[in-house]
Amino acid sequence: MKRLVAWWRRIGAYAAHDDPLTASANWIALVVAWNQPFYPLYLYAIVGGDKLAPSLLTFLSTPFFLAVPWLSKRHPLGARLLLPLTGMANAVVSTKAFGVGSGVELFLIPCALIAAALFRPAERAIGLTIIAGCAAFYFGLHDRYGAPLAAYSTTESAAMLGLNAVSVTTLTVFIGLLLSGVVDAAERRPFMLVGKSSGSAGSQGLPKER
Repeated sequence: MKRLVAWWRRIGAYAAHDDPLTASANWIALVVAWNQPFYPLYLYAIVGGDKLAPSLLTFLSTPFFLAVPWLSKRHPLGARLLLPLTGMANAVVSTKAFGVGSGVELFLIPCALIAAALFRPAERAIGLTIIAGCAAFYFGLHDRYGAPLAAYSTTESAAMLGLNAVSVTTLTVFIGLLLSGVVDAAERRPFMLVGKSSGSAGSQGLPKER
């Protein structure tokens, strides 16, 4: 139990940040990375081991999700930007891997939600650009992915659609709960754009993000 508590504290320290928006991005990234190893197990139950290889492509994004809290200590805005961009890239790669019928494109929805919620009014152009990118990927690539990397049957695709729909809904609810009230709190509490803490950065005269 002590080891579990110590492990959880280390995760909390890694995700912690003075800025509530950046801290939220850190937790979202870690939750997604934590769940990624389980995704192939779910697929194994649906499609079996002979069609499981494409799921390994989802792990390409894992290091980037895990790097979000690390980057946040050095460049908070860059970390908040890395999170939705990694999610978008993962959605596109996964859609090619599993096919449009798997519904994995639905993960563009939480990416757009993150872009709408994690950027301040002064950063609105960044958020709107990411939202537009999500829409462009969906409408521009939807019919252009070609065949998936394995021959999934209609029944298997329908089962993956159900799995991904539940996953997207759960992630969207988690993001909504996490971010409820965070934007107002962040606007009332300025933080340093660069530097590891407001004290150290402030002593160097670095600009604050408002």
